[in-house]
Amino acid sequence: MFQKIVDATEPMADEKEAINPRFSDFVDKQTGYTTKNILAAPLMNGKDPLGVVMAINKVGGNEFSKADEDLFTKYITFATVIALQHYTSYMYNVESRRSQVLQWTASKVFEELTDIERQFHKALYTVRTYLLCERYSVGLLDMTKEKEFYDEWPVKLGDVEPYKGPKTPDGREINFYKIIDYLLESKEEIKVIPTPPVDHWALVSGLPTYVAENGFICNMMNVAADDYFTFQKEAVDESGFVIKNVLSLPIVNKKEEIVGVATFFNRKDGKPFDEQDEQITEALTQFLGWSVLNCDTYDKLNRTEWRREIAAEMVIYQTKATPAEVQQILVRHHTSSCFKETAVFIMLTKHFLSPKDVDLLLFSFSDLPVSELDLIKCGIRCFFELGVVEKFKVPAEVLTKWMYTVRKGYRDITYHNWRHGFNVGQTMFCLLQTGRLRKYYSDLDAFAMVAAAFCHDIDHRGTNNLYQTKSTSPLAKLHGSSILERHHLDYSKTLMAEESVNIFQSLQKRQFETVQHLHDVCIIATDLALYFKKRTMFQKIVDATEPMADEKEAIAYVSNNPIRKEIIMAMMMTGCDLSAITKPWEVQSKVALMVAAEFWEQGDLERTVLDQQPIPMMDRNKSDELPKMQCGFIDFVCSFVYKEFSRFHKEITPMFDGLNNNRVHWKELADIYQAKVDAIENERKRLEEEQAKKATGEDGGEGGKSKTCTIF
Repeated sequence: MFQKIVDATEPMADEKEAINPRFSDFVDKQTGYTTKNILAAPLMNGKDPLGVVMAINKVGGNEFSKADEDLFTKYITFATVIALQHYTSYMYNVESRRSQVLQWTASKVFEELTDIERQFHKALYTVRTYLLCERYSVGLLDMTKEKEFYDEWPVKLGDVEPYKGPKTPDGREINFYKIIDYLLESKEEIKVIPTPPVDHWALVSGLPTYVAENGFICNMMNVAADDYFTFQKEAVDESGFVIKNVLSLPIVNKKEEIVGVATFFNRKDGKPFDEQDEQITEALTQFLGWSVLNCDTYDKLNRTEWRREIAAEMVIYQTKATPAEVQQILVRHHTSSCFKETAVFIMLTKHFLSPKDVDLLLFSFSDLPVSELDLIKCGIRCFFELGVVEKFKVPAEVLTKWMYTVRKGYRDITYHNWRHGFNVGQTMFCLLQTGRLRKYYSDLDAFAMVAAAFCHDIDHRGTNNLYQTKSTSPLAKLHGSSILERHHLDYSKTLMAEESVNIFQSLQKRQFETVQHLHDVCIIATDLALYFKKRTMFQKIVDATEPMADEKEAIAYVSNNPIRKEIIMAMMMTGCDLSAITKPWEVQSKVALMVAAEFWEQGDLERTVLDQQPIPMMDRNKSDELPKMQCGFIDFVCSFVYKEFSRFHKEITPMFDGLNNNRVHWKELADIYQAKVDAIENERKRLEEEQAKKATGEDGGEGGKSKTCTIF
């Protein structure tokens, strides 16, 4: 039972001190004390040691005797009882803390199901008194495993270095998208830091990243002496908080994915975190990780409900007959059979008007004089002209149904209606054929691009993405970004899933997957928020191809690189979507008023429904500023698109010329309006000056001269 060291340091023959191999002189060196002999015994709880009692340096002797050992044994028996009592009390407190932590955590994680951030916040804040630390922080990790395709373009083109930083065990890039910081000393304070910088004090040490990368529990007992991580030695913020010791643990969900890192700072009693602290916090983080399943399930249920609401809204809108349609049915059912009309229409699909007869091959095409039924015929004609109907075995009846369905998919709103959808499809057709961009793409690509262009704004609501977000519409809840564009994309894919209107039904599986991907690229690209991401990449392609004298070299440069093809395709969609700005002035001036009217309608909704003041572009009270705003829109957004396309292919120059011509007209109107504003302002100033002079003359009394001015 006993360990006895006699003469911990005893003189050797050469008068140098020899240290007993079982003795460490570390404390002696630190304190200057000299240990000569030791009598030591363990305090045991069964087979588990609770501690060690040591008697050092017998007084009046060189070693402890047998009588000393007998007396020490009696003391050890008594000390063991005391230590065991303390240990039992300590373990009771530990288990009580653990049970309280889990009990309160359980009550809160099931109380808050809306999202993981609120769930973690409520649970951790509730159990803060049982954690016995001065401060703790939770870093939440981005769960995205795959980037959006447009974010991959710069990497695949070699313009941006691939990510080489640390990754989680399941392969995700380590990106803490939010930190929740809890200060528990003196005045309690909670800080939420979205998108924290890499030099934030909670991350700068590198410990949370290390834990997220390896999944280890890290207990740093003395931060000041650690040289592996770069902890701040001084106060981390204005509170004066200084890090002394740290316990950091991963938060792992049921899928064994690390969803966050919890880090606890400075145990309250000044001691380092011990094994019991590790066990309590590990139980807490495990419970939090498992509870993420509740949030995921809740989110899935919400998404299902949102999809149901959107689907119900779509079905109700599409199936509800308008008064005009009812009148048509009432008139026609006496004169002809709907089935016969449909059969005749299908028989005539190959004999529609030629594109030349309705200017489909011209960038200056205007839909205004063409009826909506004739636009449907023209849309079908585009596919025949591309040569894809016969090549991909598209039944004429299915193509006709698809085009009619797309037409009915567009709502009867002021601007983003079927006519706008058709114009975008016609411009895509014109860019491929007249603009000679077809040479970079396969027939399947062209088929998908024109189809996507026709569908790009299907079921548009007449309000933009920001309004969807502000009004917390089901669409905004379902889609985090590019809200309307993702809805249009889903709608177009819904048509692909319906056999009776699926124009891609004869494609092989790989071809069909390609079509779906190209729909992703084309329709999402119409979100102007993404326009500024892709414009520089497009410009680099134009710069590279412009000096190429050999057309085959330029074709190879683009067509042999799928990423370059997609970038050009995305910019083509932007050019098509904005093409109304390039039309002849008599067309553009009318269309611009339609766009403005739809914006003003949204502005009215923002006032009445959201109780917010709309921005000038949406404010009908500032309609006189439309010419000025059009000039700004042309300069800031449109000019780059068509200038670069005219450099890329001279055949597209008419679009750039039309844009510049319209800018001249808008500038003239803007100058006229500005002149009127200046005249009113000058008149106001003149009246104010005259009023001031008149007041000065009256104050001067009889000696002063008063001047008056009468305005008729």
